[in-house]
Order: sequence, then structure tokens, then C-alpha cells
Amino acid sequence: MKLTIYHNPRCRKSREALQYLEENKLEFEIIDYLKNPISENQISQVLTQLSYSPIELVRKNEAVWKEHFKGKKMSDNDVKEALCTYPKLIERPIIVKGENAIIARPLEKLISFLK
Repeated sequence: MKLTIYHNPRCRKSREALQYLEENKLEFEIIDYLKNPISENQISQVLTQLSYSPIELVRKNEAVWKEHFKGKKMSDNDVKEALCTYPKLIERPIIVKGENAIIARPLEKLISFLK
């Protein structure tokens, strides 16, 4: 089964997950969501695969979050819109396998997920 990795090349954990997939010769597609922003529909699909609410996918320590959104009352749609507008806010790396997905951090979660 082909995997998908939502990858941020600047993130060490994302690079580690990518390296693991390559070393184990797994078939996968890379989505560099900083270069090619993902749509609100794609975010919704990933949230379903993760069984997450939108706010659970947010990196709340990012400066963008603190400056623009922290402390504000936001609907799920507002959060999804923020994730689309500022993809840096998306937790990473996300690995999708079929109908399921995980945030592959630490690497042990990815190894367990693929078994």
C-alpha cells in the first residue's frame, strides 16, 4: 500500500520520517505542503484519517499562531482556514496509509503504525 507523507523539509522529525521510509524502501508520495499548500478539503480528509479535531493539528507554539490566533474564539472552519493560510501551523510529519494517518513523531510511532 502506497503511503503519503505531508513533509516539511525544514523539520528534523519530518526528515527522520522520510529517511525511515526511504531506508525501508517503502512506496510513498511526498507532499511538501509549504511549497504546495493543501486545500481545506485535504485538511478535512487528513483530520478524518487522524481522528483529530482541527485544533489538534495546530502547532500552538508557532509565532504565527501566537500573533494571530491565540486566545481567540475560533470555529473548526476558522482553524482549518488558518491551517490553509499558514501551513507552517500544521503538525508534522503526517503519514497516511489507506484510511488512517498519524503524526509520526517520535519515529517509534511511525514504526508501530507501519506494522
